[in-house]
Amino acid sequence: MLLWFLLTAVSVFFVAIDIIKTPESTVLKWGFVLITAYIGPVGAFLYVLGCREPLPGLHKQYTSHRWRQVLGSTMHCVSGDGLGILVGAVIGGLIHFSRPLEIGLEYLLGFGFGWTIFQALFMKDTAGGSFLKALKKTFIPELVSMNYLMAAMVVVMSFGMKMIPDSNNPLTMGFWFVMSMSLLAGFVFAYPVNWWLVSNHLKHGMMTVIPTGTAHSMEKQADSNAKHGLYMNNHSTDMQTAKVSTTSLVLTVVVSFIVFAIGIGVAFAWTG
Repeated sequence: MLLWFLLTAVSVFFVAIDIIKTPESTVLKWGFVLITAYIGPVGAFLYVLGCREPLPGLHKQYTSHRWRQVLGSTMHCVSGDGLGILVGAVIGGLIHFSRPLEIGLEYLLGFGFGWTIFQALFMKDTAGGSFLKALKKTFIPELVSMNYLMAAMVVVMSFGMKMIPDSNNPLTMGFWFVMSMSLLAGFVFAYPVNWWLVSNHLKHGMMTVIPTGTAHSMEKQADSNAKHGLYMNNHSTDMQTAKVSTTSLVLTVVVSFIVFAIGIGVAFAWTG
């Protein structure tokens, strides 16, 4: 565990310093720092492989591949939801909530923080600048992604806290190790559904932010973001172009809750 946390500290330091010069949106920069804090060197590896500009001027082309777009979407989900989940886990652990109550608190805080802040507030420009419109557009995608994330997390958390003594106590190293492994499992499990969401333009992926003054930005002065000194390119994920039937959306939401319920059932059946 000590080695894991040492590698995590080094990884967070590297990403936090290196990402400053990466032409990515501010919210996704913070997202990569947070995800690295959650899952250590795996987060740093994903940043280098999925977002870090290989050569100047190639970020847009480099991140345009679908798997990297989905990586950005999943990372954004886990970084925002994960923060709320961690807060809920700490509160539940310190106050000694029952396991069902703790899971409920983690879910509410995770979804609430991820949806209202990391998705709707930080990304409202992708929905025309309206916070209320952003809330409406991001509700279902965030809900679906959150359900898959929590389905995997609750299983790993339950097993981890049963196997590692006193790991339900937020004041122990074991607690943070279990939460790190749980978030990593949640990230992996949520990636496939985020592929579907990004492919159907229900969620955004990576972005490319080019400071004004460059040749490209001069050609884009008419863009509404020019007043902020930035040009943002969302390669293929304009949520306003989403064309998914209501039936498909309802089915997707229902399936996500079924998956979440299965995760809870497995956790309680096998760990008591």
